[in-house]
Amino acid sequence: QVQLLESGGGLVQSGGSLRLSCAASGKISAFETMDWYRQYPGTERKFVATATKADRAFYADSVKGRFAISRDTAKNTVYLQMNSLSPEDTAVYYCHAHVWGKGTLVTVSS
Repeated sequence: QVQLLESGGGLVQSGGSLRLSCAASGKISAFETMDWYRQYPGTERKFVATATKADRAFYADSVKGRFAISRDTAKNTVYLQMNSLSPEDTAVYYCHAHVWGKGTLVTVSS
């Protein structure tokens, strides 16, 4: 079974940027979609973005125009470029492709 490992989280000031990475132990070309979700404390995980095998991307309304998802099949990695971050983006971010990664914490200070 494939395993997913997220990285790139951390502390950033409001207005700043971060790039999250999700490295898969297997070939991501096998997955029709690869997704990013985020979870606030005490709430369910919410959809952030998805990248399809056909190089299409879809986003939650809350991140449209600020976040960009991309797939690198050569590196078996999915990225989430996050710009214009605000404190409301503070959450644990999870990668998903049939299985879940363990998450990476993003904290945006005001």
